Amino acid sequence: MTGLVIVGHGTRSAAGVAQFAALVERVRGRGDVGDVEGGFIELSRPPLTDAVGALVARGHRALVALPLVLTGAGHGKGDIPAAMGREQQRHPGLTYRYGRPLGPHPLLHDALEQRVDAALAGAVHADTADRADTWVALIGRGSTDPDANAEVAKVARLLWEGRGYAGVEPGFISLAQPSVPAVLERLRRLGARRIVVAPYFLFTGVLPDRIVAQSAEFAAAHPDLDIRVAEVIGDCDALADLVLERYAEALGGDIRMNCDTCAYRVLMPGFADKVGRPQRPHDHPDDPVGHHHHHGYAHADHHDHGSVAVVGGGPTT
Repeated sequence: MTGLVIVGHGTRSAAGVAQFAALVERVRGRGDVGDVEGGFIELSRPPLTDAVGALVARGHRALVALPLVLTGAGHGKGDIPAAMGREQQRHPGLTYRYGRPLGPHPLLHDALEQRVDAALAGAVHADTADRADTWVALIGRGSTDPDANAEVAKVARLLWEGRGYAGVEPGFISLAQPSVPAVLERLRRLGARRIVVAPYFLFTGVLPDRIVAQSAEFAAAHPDLDIRVAEVIGDCDALADLVLERYAEALGGDIRMNCDTCAYRVLMPGFADKVGRPQRPHDHPDDPVGHHHHHGYAHADHHDHGSVAVVGGGPTT
């Protein structure tokens, strides 16, 4: 069977790295995929090059590279394909099919719902707590890619539809507005008295910790509000199911990221500098390539992210 390399961004959080490793092991144990490795493009061990190298050493020459990201922002659109392009130079003849981002997806929305319910279960009089009186602040990472931020807004709407919450408002912890305090203030002015802050993150880390801290600070300044923070999605069966679904999709389907509103392809107001920008892999401290941009590893076409099959030096559209 075609090998699977699960590609994470990386985090300085040891707990986050452990959750990623646990998910890789969970997927490996399913038996629905022949060979699985996981690696990061920056910040954490093991680096992507070790994961790809291990699969190649076991005889794989064709892989599925699955970006473990929730939205199609710069990491999924450029950084990871560029890093995989570097691996193709290291391993001549290596080909890969590129999976699409995990979200939006009903499995993720159900997992978020479960995390929100778990947070509500700790409330006073939880047995009488009604979703109709609960507002949700869905907090994404935030990006300089407007398409990715729009995806978080879409997930907020999908989380609201049919679940009976008073409302779900999107926000971001970095790089985009509205911020966590701004979302909480908006909900307060809308009349919210019970708010669950739901981090739209796969694993724990520096930014999810920041969401907790900013929520606690706002709650301390507004003691009349019941503000609680849900857990991240985390290593779970639903996430493993989704990884395997994306793996099968990459092998058998024509998958395409949303290119109609991609700032790397389309002139978006305020983002003209992104159009056609060359994509280069991150420097990873455990990757011996060093300053990759001096060694011919930049691939100007890696923002052409609209296809499944990647053969030779870059994506085909």
